[in-house]
Amino acid sequence: MGTIKSNTSKALKIKFAFLKKVYWDNQGIWAKGYFISTVRINGKIIKEYVKMQEKEDTGQAKLEF
Repeated sequence: MGTIKSNTSKALKIKFAFLKKVYWDNQGIWAKGYFISTVRINGKIIKEYVKMQEKEDTGQAKLEF
């Protein structure tokens, strides 16, 4: 998955030059994580995952034990 995200990030920066200015730190344009499931999931679970990703991306997430 990391390879796919890395390659698409590079390709998008080539095709859309303005992204180089927006993402100046060379960390890529995708979030670090990804979601994969081998069982059936519903919309509620997906929404919770997206909400958590938003918090992580903005640095608002807290570790929960």
